[in-house]
Amino acid sequence: MIRSVSRSVKILRSVLPLVLLAGAGAVAQPAPPESLSFRLSRPGAPIPSYSLTVQSDGSTVYQVSYPPEVPKYSPYVDTIQALPNIDVTMNVNLTPATTAKLFELARATGGFRSGCESKAKHIANSGAKTLTYTSSAGASTCTFNFSEDKNVVALLTTFTGIAYTLDAGRQLELKHRYDRLALDPETENLVTAVRQGSALELSTIAPALRALVDDPQVLERVRNRAANLLALAATSP
Repeated sequence: MIRSVSRSVKILRSVLPLVLLAGAGAVAQPAPPESLSFRLSRPGAPIPSYSLTVQSDGSTVYQVSYPPEVPKYSPYVDTIQALPNIDVTMNVNLTPATTAKLFELARATGGFRSGCESKAKHIANSGAKTLTYTSSAGASTCTFNFSEDKNVVALLTTFTGIAYTLDAGRQLELKHRYDRLALDPETENLVTAVRQGSALELSTIAPALRALVDDPQVLERVRNRAANLLALAATSP
């Protein structure tokens, strides 16, 4: 009897560390990070498609498909439809405030599990919009043309505002390189968009704005606008 108990104790001592190790390994596994993505597809529009994918730490990937950039006076303008789109990928970081707002809105919808599309009829087609939310509970997605959900509308407004700014930043870089006179209306339009709330997250295009401020060959009013936008970006939470 004593010999049997002693043997059981030895077995328990040999197995216990393995059990504890297995348990520790299970506890150590981190929960999958949250991510949120938005995709817009509208064939025939100036920007036919783009997507934004945001991680919980604010790191964001912007992927956009631009129509071929052929000048209007080009002899090939009639064949522009045959040219491939220009695919661009940008990696940026959103501010903590905007990142938190996006994920709060996604959670408030219940992860889009109940759908986003409005039941209203005869709504003009403004493009297919897809929202996808990924968390430890899995991934859920919804595609819509028009939504009446206030949280979905707020997400749409925020994502389109970010995309507007990123596209404006790219245009500033192109105009700065190839057509400096065009920077005057470009920066004026951006200032107006910021004032109206349709351009968000100016910090994502800070390098393009700073390049304008530092270039003495750029019109002074353009440099002043860029400086004001930079200052505004610096004060964003």
